[in-house]
Amino acid sequence: MMQTPVIETNNLCIGYRLKGGKRKTVHEGLNLRLFSGEVTCLLGLNGAGKSTLLRTLCGFQPPLGGEICLMGKPLSDYSQVNFSLTVGVVLTEKTNAGGITVYELVSLGRHPYTGFFGQLKQQDRDIVEQSLEATGIAHKAHNYVSELSDGERQKAMIAKALAQQCPIILLDEPTAFLDVTSRIETMVLLHKLAVEQGKTILLSTHDLDLAIQMGDCLWLQEKGRPMACGTPEDLIMSGAFESFFGKEGIVFDPSTGKLNTETPTSPIGVEGDFIVSYWVGNALIRNGFRPSPVKDGQVNINCQTARQLEMTFPDGQTKVMPDVSALIKEIKCMNKQKNE
Repeated sequence: MMQTPVIETNNLCIGYRLKGGKRKTVHEGLNLRLFSGEVTCLLGLNGAGKSTLLRTLCGFQPPLGGEICLMGKPLSDYSQVNFSLTVGVVLTEKTNAGGITVYELVSLGRHPYTGFFGQLKQQDRDIVEQSLEATGIAHKAHNYVSELSDGERQKAMIAKALAQQCPIILLDEPTAFLDVTSRIETMVLLHKLAVEQGKTILLSTHDLDLAIQMGDCLWLQEKGRPMACGTPEDLIMSGAFESFFGKEGIVFDPSTGKLNTETPTSPIGVEGDFIVSYWVGNALIRNGFRPSPVKDGQVNINCQTARQLEMTFPDGQTKVMPDVSALIKEIKCMNKQKNE
């Protein structure tokens, strides 16, 4: 059974209207679909038009052409109130709401329901408390927003969007100001909301690693070429990541899902325990070597344990290294002798 898109664009053209009737097109011919219960990550280099696309989907700036449908209805048919009941928006800018409490900030998400005077009924208060609990920020409810860390403030902004009870949440760089732990917590939270509450979540990000780990669908955006859309795994194995993110001196490594400097060295085979092999490969890449499948005629490493790394040389000789540090020193020394 085919799932119906929550957001769908048809031949969408995004950009800006300039003075004198001129237009600056950022991207055109966009046919995109977003589904409930999924986190979609929008990836692209600076200037690719990620924020322009999000602002257009939010209705903050008009499209230059094409159509955006929200829940099967043209975006242009939505009133401001109906849009607020459907879409929650979390922008990248740090909120300036430092003079109010977290509870008061999240309560603003009930504004589409409370009318002009903004009086909270018991049902509204229950929803605010549930939103605080869902984002793990309830213990800070009576703190001022100015007292929060960047990660806590982002959780409060997501709680505000949750309090709107809208099926769609759009976020512009939600992890931009966060440390590593807070970035992971935020992405885990968003994925949990998509799965458990059936939310449709679209976010722009520069965090390639987290997008690959947590995104159900990725949109790869670059000026002057069609967008590539699909699961992270399909995009990696089809070569789309290498095509979009590989630049001179930089390559996307499909075996690790990371961008690395291009290295002209001969490959070094790695096999054995999964975790040990992964981190040995990580050390090789960092030091300018290229991990690969094991083959005859090259240096191969059998990662039996973290304390037993067996090197096999092209002539068949073997040597057991006690740790990764010793292994890398041996490979560097061997490589230096080879180049002399």
